[in-house]
Amino acid sequence: MQRKRCKGYYAYVKRTVELTDPRSLRALAHPTRLALVGLLRQHGSLTATKSAQLLGLNSGSCSFHLRQLAKYGLVEEVSAPGRQKPWRATAQMTSWSAVAAGPEMAAAAQLLSSVVAERYFELMLRWLDRRQDEPIAWQEAAWFGDRLLHLTADELTALRRKMDELVAPYEQRVFDPEQRPIESRLVTVLQVAIPREEEPGKRADPS
Repeated sequence: MQRKRCKGYYAYVKRTVELTDPRSLRALAHPTRLALVGLLRQHGSLTATKSAQLLGLNSGSCSFHLRQLAKYGLVEEVSAPGRQKPWRATAQMTSWSAVAAGPEMAAAAQLLSSVVAERYFELMLRWLDRRQDEPIAWQEAAWFGDRLLHLTADELTALRRKMDELVAPYEQRVFDPEQRPIESRLVTVLQVAIPREEEPGKRADPS
């Protein structure tokens, strides 16, 4: 697989790993494993010991979860001198189909999506807990909210693509520190757009 040099470690050209096996979805559907994959994508490569320190866990637990992730191609060991080998993520992002092929895949996708949603919720609560201790500029810059829009499925798909295009120019900074402005910080950008429930035979109430 092709790689390109990126400030101290090799970052994969591969942008996304797509999960198509229910076993791989279930393997990732664990808070610690999600945290480990996110940590490796943030730092490039880390040993199990360092990962454990950053997550407040023991290294044995991290080693176990990393090995489980490696079984499904989500992480891999890096060749390096010494007894402890660093690990790295195999792609920048993870995706799985919103339309499941069969009940087993549907159940696995539901489980993983639920765990990811819980992680998003946890990130939001942690921000709200510490927000008043953050610099004023960052308190004002951070935002969350919602808007109600009447859209067709095609329009919603197009909106998602436009949002992806807006974010794309900033993504490489995660993997190449030389591209980061001095005052930049790591920011989580959540993208959620879901149709509202409608009563049978009625349009959704805009309120």
